[in-house]
Amino acid sequence: MEDAAAIPTALQAVDAHAHVLKRDLPLVANRHSAPKRDATVEEYIALLDGTGVSHGLLTAPSFYGSDNSLLTASLRKFPQRLRGSAIVDTAITDDALNALDVAGVVGMRLNWFRRDVLPDYAATDYRRLFERVRALEWHVEIYLEGAKLAAVLPKLRAYGVRVVVDHFGSPDPSRGVRCPGFQAVLEGVRAGDTWVKLSAPYRLGGADPQTYVDALLAAGPQQLVWATDWPFVGFEDAITYRQCVQWLREWIPDADTRRIILADTPARLFGFEDGGGAIASATRSSKVEERKST
Repeated sequence: MEDAAAIPTALQAVDAHAHVLKRDLPLVANRHSAPKRDATVEEYIALLDGTGVSHGLLTAPSFYGSDNSLLTASLRKFPQRLRGSAIVDTAITDDALNALDVAGVVGMRLNWFRRDVLPDYAATDYRRLFERVRALEWHVEIYLEGAKLAAVLPKLRAYGVRVVVDHFGSPDPSRGVRCPGFQAVLEGVRAGDTWVKLSAPYRLGGADPQTYVDALLAAGPQQLVWATDWPFVGFEDAITYRQCVQWLREWIPDADTRRIILADTPARLFGFEDGGGAIASATRSSKVEERKST
């Protein structure tokens, strides 16, 4: 359990995308990356403390598949400061979903990056999973190339789930803001059912992130969140946490707008408004019991 003295008294800023990693965990066969080093939740919390970031969302990396054991163990260590986004199979039971919810998971992640063939997300099993996720009041996080996102995002939105798009929507750098996937992201932002992470500009193929930031701000700053993507898988030796903090100040000089992106929006989106800790656990347990009784 976390030391009560180390718990922030108020939400100051949320890092909406980070990972905890262990090199000795089993890795799935079809993966596009792998952990270069261990990255513990204690190390992550120390980084938050050192940069004035009070809370964080831990996102399941693709290479562990649907094994969320490290994620949930980390969430349980710091229940007031952390939430999670898990990768789940369509066959997951309701009890297993509820257990993730009680552990602090608030979203499911579709990491479909670098896949030749995408899952059939219109199939009955996926549609049922989206219904169950919606009932849990989770978001659906998606990481997918912008060229493919143009077809996928509108259909996800049509299922009535809250969609959170990773890393600016990964636009095709040769198309920039004209990338059809990025245009679909802007449409979702304007509609108010899609949120975007201002994160990992080093994954944009050399494109200037400011052009994406400006377009997203014009579409709706209340739909944006900031994130670091720590520990920067594939870029471990090139990026620092403080660098990510500074980028946001450069992208968005206005302090009031940054406050919306750093605190107001992620507090609502990721369930930090309920106070965290035992209060949050009790709230989630109550939701589970209500669903079982209906």
